[in-house]
Amino acid sequence: MQLVVLGLNHRTAPVEVRECFSFSEEQIKAAYKRIYEYDDIRECVILSTCNRTEMYAVVEDADDALTVMQDFLDYMAPNVLAETNYDYLFYFQQEECIRHLFRVSASLDSLVLGEGQILSQVKSAYAIARIAGTTKTVLNTLFNRAIAVGKRVRTTTRIAYNAVSVSYAAVELAKKVLGDLSASNVLVLGAGEMSELTARHLVANGVKTVFVSNRNFSRAEALADKFRGVAVPFEDFLKCAVDADIVITSTGAPHYIIQAWDVAHLMPKRQGRPIFFIDIAVPRDIEPEVGAIAGVTLYNIDDLEAVVESNMREREQEAAEAEKLIDEEMAEIIDRFRYLSYQPMLAQLTDKAERIRQREIKRALTKLPDITPEERRIFENMSKMIVRKLLRDPIVRLNEAAGTDKEYYYKDALRKMFKLDIALEINREDQLGEERDSETKTCHRYARQ
Repeated sequence: MQLVVLGLNHRTAPVEVRECFSFSEEQIKAAYKRIYEYDDIRECVILSTCNRTEMYAVVEDADDALTVMQDFLDYMAPNVLAETNYDYLFYFQQEECIRHLFRVSASLDSLVLGEGQILSQVKSAYAIARIAGTTKTVLNTLFNRAIAVGKRVRTTTRIAYNAVSVSYAAVELAKKVLGDLSASNVLVLGAGEMSELTARHLVANGVKTVFVSNRNFSRAEALADKFRGVAVPFEDFLKCAVDADIVITSTGAPHYIIQAWDVAHLMPKRQGRPIFFIDIAVPRDIEPEVGAIAGVTLYNIDDLEAVVESNMREREQEAAEAEKLIDEEMAEIIDRFRYLSYQPMLAQLTDKAERIRQREIKRALTKLPDITPEERRIFENMSKMIVRKLLRDPIVRLNEAAGTDKEYYYKDALRKMFKLDIALEINREDQLGEERDSETKTCHRYARQ
């Protein structure tokens, strides 16, 4: 079995292509119902967000599976790949696939470095696949570890600290100036995207009331409705500013709409309460001299972008630490997968040895009817130790060969010497599932020696 991922993201495909592969939860669930029509795909998880769509799979042969997985994506988004000649896709195998998922979960591969949404999206994608029954041992192991890696990176580094968008930087600065925002009122001038995004962040941080003013009053009403706020006629926004603690401006006007003279007359009416201006507009909406007035804090777009640039440098430094953590996690999961590759054979070998041991003990005990419980215990322990020591060297050699070019040689030799039927035993394991009896549990103790 081999691990692969086929997909596209913001680095490999433009938005008009990514849109064609943005699948809903319902579309993914429907696709999972057809996954078993593709014989080469043994396990599958589909991760689809606004910036990426990735199909993680366990396949028999990674090279042969590429075409099969492309066909599956063709089924989900008919004709799109053919028209783009597959140029926007990436295809990673084995360790490269594992590292990619770890970096995705840790938000190192995100459009915004350190953003927190991707980890919950990975969790959701895995949960949907598991409920659909398209994951088994390999992808269960991989995705559980990837989610743990994402959590570890976010808790042990500061990659998610400090704002790296202009709108969120404005909110963080407002919190530094005004402290708790729960009692603050916000006045938004302009109804554009940046104004809305900044207001949305402020609402998420608990501001009390949002006032919206725009030259087009209907647009002001539409934006105010989104925040359960109050629309204000544009000619009255300075009156409203008396009650506002934060003023966001992004009107697109060719001249200053707030001048120093206006604010100088505004401040006495506020009875000493400070006010915070965020001017996101280009050209600027607020006269620079406003920032010199007592009780006023003014930030324009350049100020905010400088904060964002500084914060991004800090995140990039933390990303370097996160990459080191991923290296550690890679070593651990690769060892884990090496064990999984030969675990069925070890289980078969120890299972056969245990059956023989129990059969011979039973035969011996029928010839010793007067044996005491203590003597029986001694016989049991002795026989277990004999089996354990006989199996120790074959198990050690298989351990050493796992993941190397000698692995197949040792597996084949053990199968022939001990007459182990791999296919039969794997089918039997699937049927037993969670109901393995105490005999098999005993066998596993030998396998771990």
